[in-house]
Formats: sequence, C-alpha cells, structure tokens
Amino acid sequence: MTTLKLWLCAGSASAGLLFASAALADDQPPAGSAPAAAPAAPQPTPMPYPAVSGPLVANGSPATFDAGPIGKIMIDGVVSGFVIGQSNSGFDAFGNRNRDFYGDITNAQIILNKTDGPVQFYLQVGAYDLPSLGTPYYKAKTMTDNTYGYAPQGFIKLVPNSAVNIMVGALPTLIGDEYTFSFENMNIERGLLWNQEPAVSKGVQVNFTSGPWAISGAVTDGYYSDDYTALSGLITYTFKNTDTLAFAAEGNAGTAHVATFATPIQQNNGQIYNLIYTHNMGPLTISPYLQYNNSPNIPGVSSSGDTFGVAVLAKYQFNPMWSLAGRFEYISSSGPANLLGYGVGSDAWSITVTPTFQKGIFFARAEFSYTGIGSGTPGLMFGSAGVNDTQVRALGEAGLMF
Repeated sequence: MTTLKLWLCAGSASAGLLFASAALADDQPPAGSAPAAAPAAPQPTPMPYPAVSGPLVANGSPATFDAGPIGKIMIDGVVSGFVIGQSNSGFDAFGNRNRDFYGDITNAQIILNKTDGPVQFYLQVGAYDLPSLGTPYYKAKTMTDNTYGYAPQGFIKLVPNSAVNIMVGALPTLIGDEYTFSFENMNIERGLLWNQEPAVSKGVQVNFTSGPWAISGAVTDGYYSDDYTALSGLITYTFKNTDTLAFAAEGNAGTAHVATFATPIQQNNGQIYNLIYTHNMGPLTISPYLQYNNSPNIPGVSSSGDTFGVAVLAKYQFNPMWSLAGRFEYISSSGPANLLGYGVGSDAWSITVTPTFQKGIFFARAEFSYTGIGSGTPGLMFGSAGVNDTQVRALGEAGLMF
C-alpha cells in the first residue's frame, strides 16, 4: 500500500505591603463568630494511562512516591480474575481443544505514571488475558507469552509545551473504540470489530491539541510486527456538550512478512478506517461506530479482501455503584481472503450485556454474550468439528483497582 498517505495530529513594594495588610485585616473573623469552614478536599484524579472508558473507575488516589531527581511517580494497579463458560468450544491456534469452563486471572498488573515536567513516562507490567468474542479462549499465561509480554505497554513522553507531546515506546493503538485490557472497557470481552484492529504498536506518536481539536499521528510497527512501516492517525472533535466525533486510519506503507499469533499478516499489510461518535447524556453514554478494513493482494504474502463492520456500545449508570453496559455488532467480509477466520465471504454478529458493580477499589461484573456466524465455511466455525454457527458465553469477573 505504497500510495497510502495519512494526515494526520505586579505593583510597587509599598503598595503591596499596604494591600497585604488590608487583606489580612479583612480576613479576620468578627469576635464571637464561628471559625471559617475548612477548604474542600481536592477531587480525586486518576492517572492518565491507561485510559478507562468506564463504567469501571480507576483509583482516584494512586500512591505517590518522591523518586528524587526523577520527580514524583504515581503507582496503581489492577488484580482481577474471572470464570467463563461457553458453548460449542473448538480448537485454538495451537491445536489445543478448548474446554467448556475455565477460571483464570484477567489482570495482574502494576502501573506507573510520571505526569509532570518536560519528560514523563508510563509503564504497565504484569500478566493479563485478552478474551474476545468469536475466538477461542486462551489462558492468561498463553496470551501474555504470545502477545506483548510482561511489559505490554510503556513509553517516554516528551512535553515541550501544553499543546504538543511526543510518545516513544509500546503504544496503545489509535484505532477502534475498545481498549486492549478488560478493565479499560465497558465489557469484559472485546468484540468482533476489535478482532480486526491492532492493539499495541511500537513506534513514535505525536499529539497536538487546540481547543476542541485533538490530532495524533504515528509511525509504528502496526500489528506488533517489528516492521516500522505503518502510518496511523486520529482526529477528534469535542462538541460543547462533550460529545465527540473521531476519525481514525492506519495503513502499511511497505510490505510486512511477519505472521505470528499477535500479528495477522493479512491485516498488518492492509488499511483500516474508523468513524466513531460518542454521545453523553447524563448517566447514558452511547457510541456507534463504523469500520472498514482492506487487505491488498500481495503475491506470496497476502490475499485481497475487505471487511465492513458496524457496532454500538452503550452504558447506563444507575447510581454510583451499579451500571449496565451493552454492545451490538455486525461485520461482513468479501474477497478471497479469510479475514474473519470463519471462511471466505463469511459474516458474523454479536450481542453482549454486562452488569457492573463497583464500590471503592472493588468491582464485580457479569457478562452474557451471543455470537452468530453467517455464510461460514464448515470446519472453520464453532465446535469441535467447526460446523456450529453460534456460541454463547457467560462470564463473571471480580477484582481490585488499587
């Protein structure tokens, strides 16, 4: 895709003394009056990374340590586990038969942020699971070992001024409407559209903000390929009512030959586009988005194909402790490439419901999902023989965001 271009995104001393004296006199309470009320406590401020879309809320008072010449470092983390039950379980990418029931960790991570000064940083370390709809289940150790390792995200952030910053390292993707880790998202599992998107990319990203506009552009290795030929960009406009409209795009300016568990060669050599609108109305947030993905025909590397997807994510906050999230998706494919994994020309849809409880740093949530395949190829769908076209999953997750 060599033709792809992305655009990215004070008075004299005596007057001062007189003013100070007058102010001090005015501040003295009259005799016999009640003492002035204590100032309000500062509002909690969660760390900026990783981003959390809710309904889960990150710890608003992370531990802070003075690291001497480095400055202040904030530390928090996430520890969570879950159980999953599924119908029509099949085989994973390593040839192992999925079971109907599992119990495992979803997150065991420590997160560090330095958020002041011209040189800042973010580092996330630990184990994690990345369950997603329509794909086999992998335990946390398998997922961590075969994707982004035990330091999955982290970068140095250079901040020359309030409008511009530059990030270098293992970056969260600019693509899509769902983040990588379970605690960041409305639902426990990621969705069908997320399965087509990059999650973590290594490289350099430049960010610019001005009024309602936020623009980011990056040169990265795309789908974690170590070939630094992917270009990506994100433009976001925030309306006065805090609604946002975002356009994101990524494409490979070269040809990548890497094919691993974390790097699908078809998608890594292609282009992907998102149009995402997020509407906030009191306790309700609803976010519909569109996605188009194209894989080029590169002889001996990848076949041509396209996917088109639409999704709606929503959450409703009943009170500070209880909320309900949901997601509906549909995605279709065309061309000779098997981009969805269910066969050439297949399509799929899903619906997910996730009730959530959080009190302080403790959270618990359940999830129920249904995934259906249309026009799939026998042998590539659900079940041990790959001939079932539906899968139902039920999950329960609990943990601490400390």
